[in-house]
Amino acid sequence: MIGLTEKRITVTGGAGFLGTRVVEKLRGAGAHDVFVPRSRDCDLTDPAAVRRMYAEARPQVVIHLAAAAGGIGANLANPGKFFYDNLMMGAQLMEEGRKAGLEKFVAVGTVSSYPKFAPVPFREEDLWNGYPDETTAPFGLAKKMLLVQAQAYRAQYGLNAICLLPVNIYGPGAPSDPAAAGVIPALVKRFSDAAAAGHKEVAVWGTGKATREFLYVDDCAQAVCLAAARYDKPEPVNVGSGFEISIKDLARVIARLTGFTGRIAWDTSKPDGQPRRMTDTSRAADGFGFKAKTNFEEGLKKTIESYRGGRGQA
Repeated sequence: MIGLTEKRITVTGGAGFLGTRVVEKLRGAGAHDVFVPRSRDCDLTDPAAVRRMYAEARPQVVIHLAAAAGGIGANLANPGKFFYDNLMMGAQLMEEGRKAGLEKFVAVGTVSSYPKFAPVPFREEDLWNGYPDETTAPFGLAKKMLLVQAQAYRAQYGLNAICLLPVNIYGPGAPSDPAAAGVIPALVKRFSDAAAAGHKEVAVWGTGKATREFLYVDDCAQAVCLAAARYDKPEPVNVGSGFEISIKDLARVIARLTGFTGRIAWDTSKPDGQPRRMTDTSRAADGFGFKAKTNFEEGLKKTIESYRGGRGQA
């Protein structure tokens, strides 16, 4: 990662699912001063705590991955928390960073910021052409403010702030707790457990008609590192695989890979969420040379193997 190896880098959320991979890639590329603040020691919604973190770590680059996040169920249960925590973390980190003379701020947002009925594939130019899906809107809008702040601070203060919009991330180590899990780790847990127990039916939320785009966690980490090293423009950038699959087809694939042969029961009383999601990834390719490499089914196999390895996570 040319340009990063000699920098003091702070990675918020660096002990999390995506963050651990980002930190590994940075250190593997030769970055020798990477700091990971822990939530038990530093409340990133508290401006005093953020100021202390800047004073102690003295970062030149901040990669902001920390988030209060989860699947549709978690979003429906925590709309206030997801809005407040995500909004305040981003606002405090960028404000205190620019006052501390930060060189670069990498804001990692979410595909949930897109309008509910955005044309497919999602292009960055369509980001403001409608309201996000209601099930995840508080989270998506709070993260969207990272882009507004990044562009405003670049214009007024000259802060080199960039904003990435990753799609749903999956892979080994993804949280599978039903209260927080995204769709892939949740389905991996359900089908793996059902296959092991000999159950004849697995219930899945919604109709199965909604589509999603998934990106393997190591690919996403590579994109974040490449953008941190190479991208210096105000426009947001999609980070995805360019591959769309329906939840119904996804469930069938995971059932097959886990050996579950029973019935899939669709609970249509539960929401589908956004009808379709797939991004145009050309800006990431042109802007910092990123293209996803991991085959989807191979990534699912690794995710299932990890969950079955007894780590309690997908």
